[in-house]
Amino acid sequence: MFSITVRDHIMIAHSFHGEVFGPAQRLHGATFLVDATFRREQLDEDNIVVDIGLATQELGAVVSELNYRNLDNEPDFASINTSTEFLAKVIADRLAERIEKGALGEGAKGLAGITVTLHESHVAWASYERAL
Repeated sequence: MFSITVRDHIMIAHSFHGEVFGPAQRLHGATFLVDATFRREQLDEDNIVVDIGLATQELGAVVSELNYRNLDNEPDFASINTSTEFLAKVIADRLAERIEKGALGEGAKGLAGITVTLHESHVAWASYERAL
């Protein structure tokens, strides 16, 4: 399996519901490095996985929808614990929608899957992997 990864970042504010979250139940900020890895079994006719420029551009567009937002105030996330794992899925699904609409070009139709990883720190991260 071949893959490429592009990277961006987001800065958000949010809070959590539930005792398991301890002090994170209060409003707090988080900065995440966001990696999106695109996979395919065979390279396309140009010998690439996907256009890295378009992949970078589309990841940037997706994360810009979340950047500098208090997720507690966003209608899409009302009463949802916007955990790192959950946000990785949101970003992966939004990228998949863009791929389906052709935003990453014709070559992206051969992609097998995508993994989005959010790095909370240098010692903790979470990922979501999905087929395309």
